Amino acid sequence: LSWWLAGLTSAADWVGSNVAWFPPAVPTQDLFSYLEASRARARAAVAEAGLLPAAVRTGRLFDFRLRPAQELCATLELPEGPMIAVLEDETGSGKTEAALILAQRMLLAGKGQGIFFALPTMATADAMFERARELMGRLFERPSLALAHGRAALSDAFRELVGAQRNGEDAVTCAPWLADGRRKVLLAQVGIGTIDQALLGVLPTRFGVLRQWGLASKILVIDEVHEMGDPYMAKELEALLTFHAAHGGSAILMTATLPLEQRSALLRSFVRGGSLEPRDLQEELEPAYPALTLVREDRAVSHAVPPLPSPRGPLQVERLPGGEEARELLLAAAREGAACLWVRNAVDDAIAAFAALQEAGAEVELLHARFALCDRKRLEAGVRRRFGKEGAGRAGRILVATQVVESSLDLDFDVMVSDLAPMAALVQRAGRLWRHMDRRPASARPLAHPVLYVVSPDPAEVADARWLHRVLDRGAYVYPLADQWRTAKVLFEAGRISLPEDLRPLIQAVHGEELAAVPEALLSAEIESEGHALAARIRGAQNVVKLKEGYRRGGGGNNDTLYPTRLGIVQKTLVLARADDRGRLQPWAEGEGTVAWMESEVQAAAHRLAELKLPSQDEAAIRAVTDEWPLWKKNACLLCPVAADGAICEGLSYEQNTGLLLR
Repeated sequence: LSWWLAGLTSAADWVGSNVAWFPPAVPTQDLFSYLEASRARARAAVAEAGLLPAAVRTGRLFDFRLRPAQELCATLELPEGPMIAVLEDETGSGKTEAALILAQRMLLAGKGQGIFFALPTMATADAMFERARELMGRLFERPSLALAHGRAALSDAFRELVGAQRNGEDAVTCAPWLADGRRKVLLAQVGIGTIDQALLGVLPTRFGVLRQWGLASKILVIDEVHEMGDPYMAKELEALLTFHAAHGGSAILMTATLPLEQRSALLRSFVRGGSLEPRDLQEELEPAYPALTLVREDRAVSHAVPPLPSPRGPLQVERLPGGEEARELLLAAAREGAACLWVRNAVDDAIAAFAALQEAGAEVELLHARFALCDRKRLEAGVRRRFGKEGAGRAGRILVATQVVESSLDLDFDVMVSDLAPMAALVQRAGRLWRHMDRRPASARPLAHPVLYVVSPDPAEVADARWLHRVLDRGAYVYPLADQWRTAKVLFEAGRISLPEDLRPLIQAVHGEELAAVPEALLSAEIESEGHALAARIRGAQNVVKLKEGYRRGGGGNNDTLYPTRLGIVQKTLVLARADDRGRLQPWAEGEGTVAWMESEVQAAAHRLAELKLPSQDEAAIRAVTDEWPLWKKNACLLCPVAADGAICEGLSYEQNTGLLLR
């Protein structure tokens, strides 16, 4: 209760200290009259702040014929009180619609007053916000809808919504007060954001209890939960579910590739928060897939979802021994009119493949995370127009991309090549192969059947620890080597993937507890990887606040940067600029002001930038811009002028269609 009360107090203080709603008054009134007047102001302030919950609609959300998982969410009896549900189904099966159907029933049953959608990345959050703008008016009567992540100010869709006067039954809006800061956004009736915004509530950070309190009245919907399974984030997520259950909240978790052990840990964390006591959770030994799992009292029950036969049929899996073979295959397929994708693990490898395909005369595009935000938005829009559900002009073109296409973009390709990656990542990537069969049936494809080509060495021939590095270069360092080898062994032995029935055993074979022994040459790499994982789990357990300590002993008011929501390679932000005809630095992005400068930012690994002689921040032209920056931005960002030929400094350049290139 102390955590919840502290959050309520913080929210009340933020509203009550707003002088626009509660102006200073000369103390001539008696206290009773002042109290009555303040109560009237409070009612108006809470309404203007966008904190009053809108009514939940009872009508049907969707007019199409429901798929099996959606039908199950619409009819299955719900347990009493706060609840957690785990929806497991393959990519593209309509899990989001199923979760919304279930969330509406939970809201009508009094299990919450709003929804917070937590997603793994800003790109997936932006994509969900676009969908929510169209759907939330069907679920609520004029709800407040807000976007919560560090780049929300760059979303045109969100900016258009803030303060807008909208009419009609399906109207949604966002009060300016809610949009003023990503912490307040969690107080909106419907919030869309990255999982980080919720995880900060269980770290000893400033306003953590405000986040907890905002979430307490929500159905917490976590999408792509398998992408939050690294050891550090897993501990945070378990703590979040424990706190959410303790506050009386309910949750829906969505996933395509969640290992059973991770699913069990998340369910147990929620049950622990609901009872505040250790309890055994009875689980089925061989749960179905696809499935909807609910916890009833002390038992997790998986309800099988009748699988629909995949219109694309089984995926063949073929190994390509190297990058040269991948390039030749893609060039040949493009000549036959296929829309092609090559997913690379590392940005440098993606840039190299893009250049090689260009040199060979292919019509090729490039997409990765090392573009300035303005260029990435432009390129993503072009990729959607060409390779999306309604894409046009796709025949004979090739996209080279990194992991950015795994979940945030709804794309459809005829031919796919992927660097070897852990099974969960490969399954996500394969979800972009022959995706929209209703738009492009097999008869309209340039190939007879879908094939997932994987660039990989032979898992049966492991001479030394550099087994993978000789083939993938930088891409071999991105994932644990043991996971890579097990994926290759299982996948190439199977030779095909039949969805959805093969998903569970494939995921468990690589990400479960009972795993095949790696070759002797890879044992040291596996031990080192396990050591890093253990250290990350311990750090996560140490960082999260402890529910039973109460707010007075367990809370904290530290800066967000001291307690990261994610571990990984430290990134440095470069703010790109170009000189005008008078020598003054302007944002790389078109336009002026804060948004243009934010859209000019690009990130790269700090340890690689440290090797370069970056532009001095004491130069007069740079100081003319950065003198107006707040101290935190001066510490976090470097302003980098880009010359006409793309050069930034020796070893570093930028080009709008290639991105940041580190030599």
